[in-house]
Amino acid sequence: MELLTIKLKKLFSENINNIFSADYTEKIDIQNSTKKEFGDFQTNFAMVSSKLIGKSPREIANILVENFSENDIIQKLEIAGPGFINIYLKNNFLNEEIKKVENEKYDFSFLNIDKTVIIDYSSPNIAKRMHIGHLRSTIIGDSIKRILQFLGFHTLADNHIGDWGTQFGKLIVAYKNWLDKKAYEEDPIGELEKIYVKFSDEAKINPALEDEAREELKKLQLGDENNQKLWKEFIDISLKEYNKIYDRLGVNFDYYFGESFYNNMMPSVLEELKQKGIAKEDQGALVVFFENNRLPPAIVQKKDGSFLYTTSDLATMKFRKDELKVDEAVYLTDDRQQNHFKQVFEIGRMLGEPYNYKKTHIVFGIMRFGNGIIFSSRSGNTIRLVNLLDEAKAQVKKVIDEKNPDIPEDEKEKIAEIVGSGAIKYFDLSQNRTSDITFTWDKVLSFEGNTGPYLQYTYVRIMSIFRKLKEENIEPKNNDIILDNMNGIERELAVELLKFPQAVVKSYENYRPNIIADYLFDMAKLFNNFYNSSSILKEEDKKVMDARILLARKTAFILKEGLSLLGISTVNRM
Repeated sequence: MELLTIKLKKLFSENINNIFSADYTEKIDIQNSTKKEFGDFQTNFAMVSSKLIGKSPREIANILVENFSENDIIQKLEIAGPGFINIYLKNNFLNEEIKKVENEKYDFSFLNIDKTVIIDYSSPNIAKRMHIGHLRSTIIGDSIKRILQFLGFHTLADNHIGDWGTQFGKLIVAYKNWLDKKAYEEDPIGELEKIYVKFSDEAKINPALEDEAREELKKLQLGDENNQKLWKEFIDISLKEYNKIYDRLGVNFDYYFGESFYNNMMPSVLEELKQKGIAKEDQGALVVFFENNRLPPAIVQKKDGSFLYTTSDLATMKFRKDELKVDEAVYLTDDRQQNHFKQVFEIGRMLGEPYNYKKTHIVFGIMRFGNGIIFSSRSGNTIRLVNLLDEAKAQVKKVIDEKNPDIPEDEKEKIAEIVGSGAIKYFDLSQNRTSDITFTWDKVLSFEGNTGPYLQYTYVRIMSIFRKLKEENIEPKNNDIILDNMNGIERELAVELLKFPQAVVKSYENYRPNIIADYLFDMAKLFNNFYNSSSILKEEDKKVMDARILLARKTAFILKEGLSLLGISTVNRM
């Protein structure tokens, strides 16, 4: 199914090039109208091509509108303001396009989707429970992966876990000195986190513990059997715990290639940096200096011989191109890591192949909490993801118990889990990802406004229509939606439904899931206006009733499809 904007661009290109006897295709941009009184779509072609053609925008627009050929798509063109052209589509054309929704795949081949993209997101540190700081990377990364897959890209999801480094020496010392075996059996990752904090406290009193930790780390790095066994145990325990969270969030990965995976690859990366004269010795360390000092120097090996994240990330880049054959890599982290990735990408450019391929660092702001903080860890400064999800589920369950007590208990649990986690995801993904956001339960769980529960309830409302149809044995027979006299809310909703794939493309181009969220919210508002103002099942004209039922079905399809791109499932009742 070809996108409406692509169809319109082709039609305008054909007419413009004929009328003005030159190829102006690159100047043609078709946009959604900002208000319904400005038509279904708009183009600013006359304004952006004025100098090129040598006429005023209004003159160009007049020539174009007067000479535009008759076709099956456009009902009329109108000139607005300094030279905008408002585009109104034919009802018959809209009817045929709407019927394709759900039945035909969208054609995104114009995006050059024949490539493999790896998305690097979530990346928790081993032996620590996942907290609120991991939420944004996890769900924004998952949404971007889903969007890319929907468009037709081949994607790989990599959870670059923190499974190597100085913390393991400290953890091994703590394990040997203070482990509570019973607590470890009941809550292994909780106990590991507890004894790690205890190490920090004890090391302040007894600094010799730091030397002990360095010795245990060295033994681990040299392959000591006992330390290797413990290290692997810590990783297994952690991943088991993380996967419980990922399952609840509907997030999955193709790879869990952590820092340790690249450990043996880093010496060859350093050798290459030295051979090409990119890294130089400075005060015993190996450092990369950038031209004109436009970036701070990057240390790739400390004077004690240990590696840094920069070295690990360079080895990762090389592996992904050589072994995974990626064409592009997308990294999700908060905005504090911008300088690091600028350095790494620039070093990759300096190294050339196989490091120098397209890489995008997608940054996001910090999530903060309002005065109504409910949960905190034992240290009092983090909120665990499992507690956040549990609280959302509990609050949604209360609403279901109140409003729909007759739903079986096991179904209530499932609904509360889906709506609760979906509410948290939607609250995050509906925001501008680069902004810091403040989390409050009132905003997250509201059934009004731009929220997950509002969209979930809209879908439930549509499902209730189809339950009543089944109960009353009503079988719609008419497959047409746009009626000759349909000029109101139904037509507006139909046009909006056809704009869904454009919202997905725009979201991909900017790596901003909130564009899809905004689209879904606008569409849901339109549907609810339609639902409240138009009789559906009580409509006496059977043809009109069938048309409205079909319009509701297409809305449900787009709503479910759009929410799935945000990693949110739907429920049939609440």
